[in-house]
Amino acid sequence: MHFFSRFFATLLAVFLLPVLMVSAQQPTITPGDNLVVEGLPPIPVSLVDTVERYTQFRSASIASWHPTKRQMLISTRFGDTRQVHLVEFPLAARKQLTFFSERVSGATFQPSKGNYFVFSKDIGGNEFNQNFRYDFATGDIKLLTDGKSKNSRGVWSNSGDRMIYSSTRRTGKDRDLYIIQPQKPESDKLLAEVDGGGWFGLNWSPDDSQFLMLEYVSINESYLWLFDTRTGDKSLITAKKEGKEKVAYNGGIFAKDGKGLYVITDRDSEFSRLAYLNLTTFEHTYLTSDIPWDVEDFDLSEDGKNLAFVTNEDGTGVLHILDTTTRKEKPLPKLPVGQIYGVRWHRNNQDLGFTLVSARSTADVYSLNIINNKVERWTESETGGLNTENFPEAELVRWKSFDDKIISGFLYRPPAKFKGKRPVIINIHGGPEGQFRPTFLGRLNYYLNELGVAVLFPNVRGSAGYGKTFLKLDNDYKREDSVKDIGALLDWIGTQPNLDKNRILVTGGSYGGYMSLAVATKYSNKIRAAIDIVGISNFVTFLENTESYRRDLRRVEYGDERDPKMREFLLNISPVNNADKITVPLFVIHGKNDPRVPLKEAEQIVATVRKNDVPVWYLMAKDEGHGFSKKKNVDFQFYSTVMFVKRFLLK
Repeated sequence: MHFFSRFFATLLAVFLLPVLMVSAQQPTITPGDNLVVEGLPPIPVSLVDTVERYTQFRSASIASWHPTKRQMLISTRFGDTRQVHLVEFPLAARKQLTFFSERVSGATFQPSKGNYFVFSKDIGGNEFNQNFRYDFATGDIKLLTDGKSKNSRGVWSNSGDRMIYSSTRRTGKDRDLYIIQPQKPESDKLLAEVDGGGWFGLNWSPDDSQFLMLEYVSINESYLWLFDTRTGDKSLITAKKEGKEKVAYNGGIFAKDGKGLYVITDRDSEFSRLAYLNLTTFEHTYLTSDIPWDVEDFDLSEDGKNLAFVTNEDGTGVLHILDTTTRKEKPLPKLPVGQIYGVRWHRNNQDLGFTLVSARSTADVYSLNIINNKVERWTESETGGLNTENFPEAELVRWKSFDDKIISGFLYRPPAKFKGKRPVIINIHGGPEGQFRPTFLGRLNYYLNELGVAVLFPNVRGSAGYGKTFLKLDNDYKREDSVKDIGALLDWIGTQPNLDKNRILVTGGSYGGYMSLAVATKYSNKIRAAIDIVGISNFVTFLENTESYRRDLRRVEYGDERDPKMREFLLNISPVNNADKITVPLFVIHGKNDPRVPLKEAEQIVATVRKNDVPVWYLMAKDEGHGFSKKKNVDFQFYSTVMFVKRFLLK
């Protein structure tokens, strides 16, 4: 969702962007051949000119520190897609290293010399990622995987000569373990076969003899395994509790002496804590019991003396550093209030890199030196020339749902220049085990600053960040309880003096797309319009057609459609089977190559709702998957959405 000025618009055809068409009235743009557009009116160039500055935001995230130099690889976008760049010192020029039409999803330096890095890339958003080696000496790029299956980027050995990664190449369903020497692609071989699509590599033991893997069953249930890196033999190190409450683990790192692991787990707790797991006794020693929030990210310094971790405290990311000897926290400088991602220690044991984003600052890369507590900014991403200090901060709001549960969300209000009751966009996150957290809204600020629309992001039951009990409140036959949370929110909006209950639009992506459709089937009399982005319209067809490596994982959350009773329930609550109740305009957006929510989910809801004699807009990108990532497509989606909002919410 980005926009170009009139000057840039004249160059669109050169870059295969939407082509200018001149009508008798005013110039308009039409999509390129990669987009299928149905029901949308022509988009005037004047709209592109108006919103262009809000489409020029960039962001950057840390990918990998150089092992010997104080340099790093980052991910950012200069052209149409995110690529790998090298930054040689704080605020140095970003040197682009990869140049693909498809986005590159991350990179890691070879960990001893750093003379090459390994990165990952798919085609058209299909998520069948392949690994490649980039050599600094020549700039050559070498494919390391089979070119067909889904592959993780892999985890480096401590010696830096090997990587272990998971791949679906054997069955298309199971994420087996493979081991490779990236400098010798022919060394690639199967290490171990596993059952299921929920296996993720974590860490090598200090002597490289063992490899730690996470077996993910659901957000409430996962296990840790050790694999022998020579034979592939595996052993379970966290017990499976049959008939008892399930336990979740979220990551693990070997202690420097190899005798234990640092893990994140909700074992014996409502929230996920940092713990030390003794590999001899399997005893857990909890390190963050004094923090009543989830620990969500962590990294151990090369010398094993400091453990950096991030907590999610009521939606805000808070950085901590723990001395592993004293198990006490170090004092840290105050950081901007926002979200902190991707904590990475440099091998010098002093510099901690991370990505930080806030309501008034797009995501950028920073480092903290723990010797002098100096914080340095490594990237300064563009914000379209807009003064982001004028962007609104999020306001935490709460309302009571149908069963007296308190549900919360974050409300962004338009500036005071807009008088009277303001229309509202309700934007529902995906997952469903996701969580909206205050962040930089990017182009969504256009709705606030230029159209005077309030934007509200609810965290309905089933959202992460509020404890594992809350997380399970929408499972199986309780699926529609989360939809009722939005019904209660619609009523709450009606009690607010500055919000207009008669002008509400509901939108969301993925599971949020399902929620938007479900709200439209149940509460069409309380909303003006709905936008479904890569959403589920029929739970049964979704489960039957989502990629096989993730199908069983989704059955745990939504229910198993092969069970007759559950199948009947899923069919009864699916929006496509209740679509006759959708009496408001609908906009459906999808990517042709979506491996998670197949395109059929969009096609069937569009065909069904069109019978209701209401406006139905449809936008499909042939070169995208689960959401749009290419700037030209994101821009056109935003132009279209602005048109939809103006036509059906503001009038």
